[in-house]
Amino acid sequence: MLFKRKLSKSEQLHFAEQMLALLQAGLPLLNAIQLLIQSAPKPWQAWLEDVRALLQKGNSFSFCLSSQDGKFSPEFSNLIRVSERTGDLGLALRTISQQLEAQIELRRKVQQSLTYPIITLGTSFLLVLVMMVWVVPVFEEVFGHFQAELPAPTRILISISTGIQSYSLEILFCILLMVTGFMSIWLKSSSLQKYCDALLLRMPFFGNLFRLATLSHWCRTLGHLLETGLPLPDALRVTAQSSNHWVSHDFSAEIFKHLTRGWPLGESLKRADRKSRLLDVETLLLLHIGAESGALADMLNKRATTLGSQLSSRLNTLSQSLEPALILFVGAIIGSLVIILYLPIFNLGQIV
Repeated sequence: MLFKRKLSKSEQLHFAEQMLALLQAGLPLLNAIQLLIQSAPKPWQAWLEDVRALLQKGNSFSFCLSSQDGKFSPEFSNLIRVSERTGDLGLALRTISQQLEAQIELRRKVQQSLTYPIITLGTSFLLVLVMMVWVVPVFEEVFGHFQAELPAPTRILISISTGIQSYSLEILFCILLMVTGFMSIWLKSSSLQKYCDALLLRMPFFGNLFRLATLSHWCRTLGHLLETGLPLPDALRVTAQSSNHWVSHDFSAEIFKHLTRGWPLGESLKRADRKSRLLDVETLLLLHIGAESGALADMLNKRATTLGSQLSSRLNTLSQSLEPALILFVGAIIGSLVIILYLPIFNLGQIV
């Protein structure tokens, strides 16, 4: 149902900004919620009323948000919960707004970089499918009048086209079954999720982009939590709970484990990421320096900004590099199909 739909990042950002503005105006939390109900979109009315009712019963704001059927991300609720310890809800809302803005901007850049390649590949796939279903059969009918054996590439192409036409429903059903089965197993199996997350980081070229995005988010989250006054072990625990990436989650958990055993942060970072799946040497050195100098939160936020800039630069480079590569790739596929179809015609003198 609509009122159970999870809020998008943009909607969560809008809620955080509205709440921050009302609290900065001096309104108590309950009055801010009541005022927000009057101006909120209609789909928000039901769960906002539920939040108000829970607040009136004496529940904490973080409990009210976390009880809304997963509308808010764990990171959102955890940051609110931390603010209730420190008594600075405004700081938590500002932190949430900054994080959501950074995540939305990153997603916008990724979508902008990948839109052209996806459209190009999708169009080329449809074009190849059209040729297989409608164009190749026409050539097959023409070739049927030739009293000679067709070249091997042409025979293979005609066989593929015939198979697609004859078993199109079966092929589509198998694809849907495989995708549905994988998604069902993936949602239930944390082991498969961990394997997929680790595999993404090992992908050639693209793996480094995923690593930069994950590490930037990890640095920003931990830095903001430390700025709220939360001790490092607690901040790491909240960071792990808020992570939507298993490598980042396990990384935070491992650091927490080594810190509680008495290791300093620099050594804990090395032990938590022995294979350097997430941390690069520069980030490791900077965080070690930040921990030694007492400026870890500031160093984490600066490193998150630097990593975000590196990611943006590489995404732009990727977009510019993919355009000519995709043009060549699509041209090679279409050109190969055309040449294969015309091979018998090129040899027409020998065939006839």
